Amino acid sequence: MPHTPSPETRIVVIGGGNAGLSIAGRLHNARLGNVTVIEPREQHVYAPLQSHIAGGTARASRAARRQADVIPPGVRWLRDETFTVDPAARRVHLVSGGRLDYDQLVVAAGLRLAWEAIPGLPEAMTQPEGVSNYDLALAVKASTVLRDLRRGTVVFTQPPEPASCGAAAQKPLYLACDWWRALGVLDDIRVVLVLPDPVPFGIPDIDRELHRVLDGYGVEVRYSREVRRVDAASRTLTIGHGDDEETLSYDVLHAVPPQRAPEWIAGSGLADPDDPHGFVDVDPETLRHRRFPDVWSLGDSARVATRPSGGAIRPQAKVLAKNLRAVLRGAAPRARYDGYSVVPFTVSRGTVVFAEFDRRGKPQPTVPFWRSLSRERRSTWIADRRILPWVYWHLILRGRA
Repeated sequence: MPHTPSPETRIVVIGGGNAGLSIAGRLHNARLGNVTVIEPREQHVYAPLQSHIAGGTARASRAARRQADVIPPGVRWLRDETFTVDPAARRVHLVSGGRLDYDQLVVAAGLRLAWEAIPGLPEAMTQPEGVSNYDLALAVKASTVLRDLRRGTVVFTQPPEPASCGAAAQKPLYLACDWWRALGVLDDIRVVLVLPDPVPFGIPDIDRELHRVLDGYGVEVRYSREVRRVDAASRTLTIGHGDDEETLSYDVLHAVPPQRAPEWIAGSGLADPDDPHGFVDVDPETLRHRRFPDVWSLGDSARVATRPSGGAIRPQAKVLAKNLRAVLRGAAPRARYDGYSVVPFTVSRGTVVFAEFDRRGKPQPTVPFWRSLSRERRSTWIADRRILPWVYWHLILRGRA
């Protein structure tokens, strides 16, 4: 017979970002137990807004809040960092030397920015011309650097998968090009985009729109190329594919580094040994660990066979909460995550190309009859820039959306 979850059930959530707070709020609201979030950072950043900051269409003050102010009511915040997990003992060991036992564990640790993976890249980011929309301080620097540029060469790079909404690397490029075009200086600026894939995104409808936009701005695209090294002193970077290499000079480098799961996940035995990226080895539909039934995962650190994005977290959180509740009641987890993900491309300072898709790359619009959202539109700009940030701070982080 099904039974009621105990209010004494110890639920530990590793990670206090979008995924961690979303699921923590949902689990607390469902009264499934005592929920604790482990998160070392004191500042919480709404990452999608960093592209707008870099592109000059948002202020940095809008993107960050104190972590203490966004923890869902009723959820305990442990300001510490995970060192390792012992899934057999159901225990989290902390960097501080402490430990935390759990009955159910949710890993929402995100991805780590591996700047060091590209020789010279960390040093390049310390220079005045090194910027990125994947770090708040570097996005603030980008806003001024891109705004004030009037001539020269700007190189934008996009990381290979896996990456947290990796295509977001393109957003500041479009915003900057639109700004330079409005000033009448776009023809004096050489814009180069380095992409790891043979197409801008990988979904035909989206690729057609992005090809049109890139051609309209006169962007030089280096397809199927990855950054191999950067020389900050000479302001050059080397890109390549196989034995083919090319060196590009730059006046501004907007770079996004490779990304990987935190190393402690694989070190704890929570990853598939054959997974070189170290993601948590969950069933991609139920989000329950394949070998440890009291471990769950969602967000960028979970192996769910779809492109990681902030927009993918909301349906994942719904599925995980339903399945965890079922398990605590003695039932089987029956809710399924279909791989939905979303990437809004801000292709100008007032329009967006909205990409919604499942894990097969098939379009999956939120509004089924409005399939033309994949075309450049003003309405989706309003949603991306105005509506979604409000929903994030007031509903998503509280587990109510």
